[in-house]
Amino acid sequence: MNLNPLAPIFSIGEKLIDKLIPDPEAKAKATQELLVLQQQGELKALEISMSAILAEAQSPDPWTSRARPSFMYVFYFVLILLVIVAPFVGIFFPEQMAQFYINVNAGFKAIPETLWWTFTSGFLGYAGARTYEKTKGVTK
Repeated sequence: MNLNPLAPIFSIGEKLIDKLIPDPEAKAKATQELLVLQQQGELKALEISMSAILAEAQSPDPWTSRARPSFMYVFYFVLILLVIVAPFVGIFFPEQMAQFYINVNAGFKAIPETLWWTFTSGFLGYAGARTYEKTKGVTK
């Protein structure tokens, strides 16, 4: 995934270099300079997105700094309800729980697969980053 919004311009630049510069040595130098500019642009876009994430995490406002972890806690809560609490309640109300699980299954099937993959990627990325922070001792 290319984070640089100027990537199409660089693609056009490469085509122009190929057509306008006949000398292979000058063409290679121009292409190299274009690649350096492109990499600097991608690095800048990455720096901007990271600065936004860091600003949210370092915010003194608890609603802002805890938004991502709170989102994960909601999913933990839902999973605990579905996996532990609902089967326990189902012991006492088996007919109602059968309909409950039919409804839950239909709800999960209504969620597009891409959304599941997006959530999974975000969850694993968050968990991996937190683990890395804790092992390196950089957490607050």
